[in-house]
Amino acid sequence: MRFQLRWLASVAAILALTACVVYEPVAVSPGATVQQRFDRSWAAAGGAMSDQGLAITSQDRGAGVMRGERGGIAITATLVTMADGTIQVKLESSGATNTDPGLVQRVSESYERRMGR
Repeated sequence: MRFQLRWLASVAAILALTACVVYEPVAVSPGATVQQRFDRSWAAAGGAMSDQGLAITSQDRGAGVMRGERGGIAITATLVTMADGTIQVKLESSGATNTDPGLVQRVSESYERRMGR
């Protein structure tokens, strides 16, 4: 009886050990840096303005402000780096907005598409 009990315990231990799985560590690349996210947002904002036919009239990357104009309408994109590292992009229109009231919305949609949203 003792022999059978030891043999059964040994078989159970061996089976338990074969059921253990060891996963290899996976190298995880860090997410995009704040600067990379800013660069991507900056490029998307400029591209969105170009998509909608605006001419970029001024850019101050350090301040995060870009301005484009078309047909008397000026669109200003302001990029702000938030405390959590996200980039907030604000689009505002000024000038003769009544000639094309949907322009700022189309720029916003182009920006979202360029960001993959």
